[in-house]
Amino acid sequence: MALINTIREKSGWAVGTVAIGMLLFIVGGDLVGGNNRLFGGNNTTVGEVAGEKVELADFQNTLEQQKEAFAAQQGRQPDEQVMGYLRDQAWNLTIYRIAFQKEFEKLGLKVSDDEVVDMVQGKNISPSIRQAFTNPQTGQFDRAKLLDYLRNLDKLPPQARAAFENFEANLPIERMANKYNNLMKLSTYVTSAEAKNYLTNQGTTANARYLLVPYYTVSDSSVKVTDAELQAYLDKHKSRYKVEQGRSIEYVTIPVAASVEDSSAVRSTIDQLATQFQSASNDSLFVKLNSDQPYNGAYLSPADLPEKLRENLPLTVGQVYGPYAENGVYSLFKVTGEKKGEQAAARASHILIKPEGTTPEAKAAAKAKAQDILNKIKGGADFAAMARQYGTDGTTATGGDLGWFSQGRMVPEFEKAVFGTTSKGLLPAPVETSFGYHIIKITQPKTYQTYQVAAVQKAIVPTDATRDAAYQRAQDLKGQITDVESFRKAVAADKSLQKQEAQGLGTADRSVNNLQNARELVRWAYYGNNGKETKVGDVSEVFDIGDQYVIAVLTGTRSKGTADIASIRPELTAQVRNDMKAEQIINKLKGKTGTLEQLAAAYGPSAQVKTADNVVLGSGVLPGLGAEPAAVGKIFGLKAGQKSAPIQGEQGVLIVEPTAINAPAAAGDVAATRKQLMEQRTARADGLLYEAVKANANVKDDRVKFPSL
Repeated sequence: MALINTIREKSGWAVGTVAIGMLLFIVGGDLVGGNNRLFGGNNTTVGEVAGEKVELADFQNTLEQQKEAFAAQQGRQPDEQVMGYLRDQAWNLTIYRIAFQKEFEKLGLKVSDDEVVDMVQGKNISPSIRQAFTNPQTGQFDRAKLLDYLRNLDKLPPQARAAFENFEANLPIERMANKYNNLMKLSTYVTSAEAKNYLTNQGTTANARYLLVPYYTVSDSSVKVTDAELQAYLDKHKSRYKVEQGRSIEYVTIPVAASVEDSSAVRSTIDQLATQFQSASNDSLFVKLNSDQPYNGAYLSPADLPEKLRENLPLTVGQVYGPYAENGVYSLFKVTGEKKGEQAAARASHILIKPEGTTPEAKAAAKAKAQDILNKIKGGADFAAMARQYGTDGTTATGGDLGWFSQGRMVPEFEKAVFGTTSKGLLPAPVETSFGYHIIKITQPKTYQTYQVAAVQKAIVPTDATRDAAYQRAQDLKGQITDVESFRKAVAADKSLQKQEAQGLGTADRSVNNLQNARELVRWAYYGNNGKETKVGDVSEVFDIGDQYVIAVLTGTRSKGTADIASIRPELTAQVRNDMKAEQIINKLKGKTGTLEQLAAAYGPSAQVKTADNVVLGSGVLPGLGAEPAAVGKIFGLKAGQKSAPIQGEQGVLIVEPTAINAPAAAGDVAATRKQLMEQRTARADGLLYEAVKANANVKDDRVKFPSL
């Protein structure tokens, strides 16, 4: 507490008292908490960073501070989904604390007590403190409250004082991190030559013609790729295929779905509630006691009412409507009030005719077409049929029906037409808006009527008996499985089941394909329930994940380093196959002469001759084709009228021929460009720096060993 005493001596004055919850927000922030002690014992290491073990107790301390910070800021405890994020955040902070501390020590970076005082109450206050003591009403930092908090720190509960001491201990890390990042950012530099070269690359363009033979025109069956060729390609391009350790599984899910009996039970309950609801004297209390959803006393226009209620308009106060079954929920609605609202609502259908261009002629043609369709409807043609035939927007499938909508949701011209009438029917003339011409039919005229509705809703959920039956089915299936082969055989025998695969599950993953909150399944893929490493062929327990039971079998493992052929075979095969196709195509083109058209004719119908205008030197993109950096580079290496040799590209083999090389129209602003490039590089520095230090720290993440992490 020596530093705090120093801060107190320098503060001099104080006002008010600051809530303890604000301190918790400070402690969380973006700083790393936790002491740096190492605890002994077996199986207490959750990882390793830069040669230093990360002990379970230290990591849990850091995680706890993240939880406290979240609770203080959000006013609630984190749920399991948020906890997954906080665990990863705590791990990243742990990496930062250890790996960067070693970098600080190498450079001799230090932070004095005076600097820490400055971070707490000086000119350069820590962002975490500044944010915590900023008045939410005014947006202004309140120094007086901060100083009063510091002077009264010894009056706070022991836990709060300990939290601030921990925060204080980490302030030097924050300052050293700023120093380190600033050192790196200040080393970022862009020369005038680089800026000039950038301007040249972006300003120089070319017009070109090219011959293209796409790879897909060569049959895959004509190119046989061997494992030896795949391995040779992988050895040559190892840097492209760096991977972290991973696990591959096959699994099956047995859903826990509500049965017909479950639905009937809920229907019976809702029928009884309907009778009671009709005579209930306190509707909001009745909803609170009997509904899965809370009471909402807002007045709703027809545009905001549930669709089932809209079908009964106009509604009667005191009447109960329903029950209705929709999306797995039974609903009862009781109208408890009505009044005139501030905004009108209406229902309409339309047929939109969009002009085929922006010229006056195109608009006139669209207007004439809309008028012709309107005349047909006036003559007896069905509006919905005309909408499906001629409409040009997303309402064609519904016969042009827009449903109910309130004022403020449509473009002004459309609203003026709809809300300017008081009766149903077809509007006499097409209405022009920025989208085109609308033929409009008012199906429910405007109304200001609103209703207060109390809703009792009961979800159709599986009963315990249904869940038990699904669990027993999963257990019976597991009893048939001892390895990968028996797993596949058992699943194939049950036509109601579908085998799924998940490749390369990482140690930090928390979902498996569409299975959310599947951390236990991921953990099993690495370490079974007995704490031993899971082996290929091992079968999991029955996991309860969401609304389904899951059984899995481990089918593959992957070590950190370069990927093996098996894990990336499709990708590797496509690359090697394209290389082999390119060789075939180039050999067929060799020795042929003449214009691009003559070369294409000599090659065959698979060869295409195309043009590309405004090819930018610095983009690497051929307009109309996509990324082709080798071909673009070759275009600017030739003179107008010269043809290149065949080039192996990204999508096929090309022969390029520039027709014009266009120098930049005017000299660019070198100084402004240098500034722009500097800002871009500096903005990327923090992220790149973190990744570089992390990569050099040889991080080993073993959190997957621990069920709580």
